[in-house]
Amino acid sequence: MKEKSRDYAPLQAVHPVHVGAAGDENPDQVGGLSVVVPIYNEIGNIDRLYAELTAALTPIGKPFEIILVDDGSKDGSAAALEAIAATDQRVKLIFFRRNYGQTAAMKAGIDAASMDVVITIDGDLQNDPADIGPMIAKLEQGYDLVHGWRVHRQDAMISRKLPSRIANWIISRTTRFPIHDLGCTLKAIRRNILSEVELYGDMHRFIPILLHQRGARCFEIETHHRQRIAGVTKYGIGRTLVVLLDLLTVKYLLEYSAHPMRLFGGLGLASFGVAVLTLVVLVLMKVIGGVDMTGNPFLMLSVVSWLAGLQLLSLGLIGEILARIYFTTEKKTHYAVRRTVNFEDAVSAGVQA
Repeated sequence: MKEKSRDYAPLQAVHPVHVGAAGDENPDQVGGLSVVVPIYNEIGNIDRLYAELTAALTPIGKPFEIILVDDGSKDGSAAALEAIAATDQRVKLIFFRRNYGQTAAMKAGIDAASMDVVITIDGDLQNDPADIGPMIAKLEQGYDLVHGWRVHRQDAMISRKLPSRIANWIISRTTRFPIHDLGCTLKAIRRNILSEVELYGDMHRFIPILLHQRGARCFEIETHHRQRIAGVTKYGIGRTLVVLLDLLTVKYLLEYSAHPMRLFGGLGLASFGVAVLTLVVLVLMKVIGGVDMTGNPFLMLSVVSWLAGLQLLSLGLIGEILARIYFTTEKKTHYAVRRTVNFEDAVSAGVQA
């Protein structure tokens, strides 16, 4: 496979590589693979997906499990998944009570994963499972995350490729993370660092950025992309707007989540500065030009700016308190699992006993 890649140095080393004595086991070697696949109305792809995944994973020579998360499918996908799980104990199933979205499905699969590396891949077979082997090989060179780059993407130009390119360009410039293809679901990630980020909304596409902020060493590699042969796409041009809105959340998480006062306090001080400046102008206009203060729009601007400054400082204080509550309380899942299959411990898959 031709390799077009980017190697990103971590912002901070939170998982240093320890060099041991001669003969010590290589700490970068992967012990096992957990493949997480969100499924939503993919009845026409399930059998082929299972066949291609097992064909791609077996030659790697590592133990693996395939976690298929049914995200409230209504086309009979659940029965097809049950039939596969009945014949292969390596296939584990999670069934949602309703459709929660791709990020929730990925989060459920990640929470249930038991192997050293988590591999995420779409259930529509547009990602090629054969790319998993080269990604694992690259991961064993010391990387924490290897993510795909669909250079030759097989999607419609106007509705899929062009909006994606625009969104990727904006995200890359905003976050200062030079990535080409955030929308590629195919990723191989070390589970120990993946557990450090919380996924919700549509945040699954920002995993490389969030992990890079945590100090992960990331590598972008060219992967194959194929046309969909069954089912219908669940994404349209409107999804780009959702991604751009989520970008605001990511930008906040990257720079201000631990210290909200730096954002809101800064804006509050700026508002106070505007209030003082307009008040000075107002007084000078009265003293020098004899302009009536009560009818001067600068009076209203000064009052509004002062009140806005107070509100922003209050938001900053509230944000600081909430940030400390978030970092000190137990994490909770935002999805509900109806049942699981082939899990020894149901609690590990997100089901409370």
